[in-house]
Amino acid sequence: QVQLVESGGGSVQAGGSLRLSCTASEYTIRTYCMGWFRQSPGKEREGVAVIDSEGRTTYADSVKGRITISRDNAKNTLYLQMNSLKPEDTAMYYCAAGHYGGVDCNTRANFAYWGQGTQVAVSS
Repeated sequence: QVQLVESGGGSVQAGGSLRLSCTASEYTIRTYCMGWFRQSPGKEREGVAVIDSEGRTTYADSVKGRITISRDNAKNTLYLQMNSLKPEDTAMYYCAAGHYGGVDCNTRANFAYWGQGTQVAVSS
């Protein structure tokens, strides 16, 4: 059974940094789409960043230049380095993984597996 476990969330002041991690079991992260999504209270879940099997990345406009998605295939772990954090980055952050190869990683419907989330809170 595929499991995704996030860690690294916490509370920081605006301008601070956090690095989120997502460790996968029963799943090889380099094979399919991997991504980070976030959801704030009262808002829909939105995509933050995705990485495909070739290592190509896509970012939401709101995080470009501040956030970097990466993966360590040897550790089977996905990361999200977040710098220059803003209060509007406050949300529950979820790791997600695809189920099929050759699909569009920018389509949320192509993500089949989800972690439980890790909370990020940014104070002004």
